[in-house]
Amino acid sequence: VQLQASGGGLVQPGGSLRLSCAASVRTYNNYVMGWFRQAPGKEREFVAALSRNGGSTKYADSVKGRFTISRDNAKNTVYLQMNRLNPEDTAVYHCAASRGAIWSSVGLTNAYGYWGQGTLVTVSS
Repeated sequence: VQLQASGGGLVQPGGSLRLSCAASVRTYNNYVMGWFRQAPGKEREFVAALSRNGGSTKYADSVKGRFTISRDNAKNTVYLQMNRLNPEDTAVYHCAASRGAIWSSVGLTNAYGYWGQGTLVTVSS
């Protein structure tokens, strides 16, 4: 499985961005998809996850109500819509895929076996 994230960039506080992550896999709808982020000098942290059929979502408390994860199984793509961005959201955002994760573990990095290269989001005026 190869994951290609895109959509990062520089945005002002209060602005919005939409990240995309395209997966090269034949059975994309068998994978739980997640987004994580890593700020400079910090550990990678969970942002959001989406179940295989898109029916269940999970968010970090810090992004609830501002970020929305979604997927298009026909396009093998997962999205992260980010609204009301603030400087604390500045990080490299990574998408991840897991074929075997149970839902209770989707917030953990070790639940995912496949990772994209990351896309940088900078929130600054």
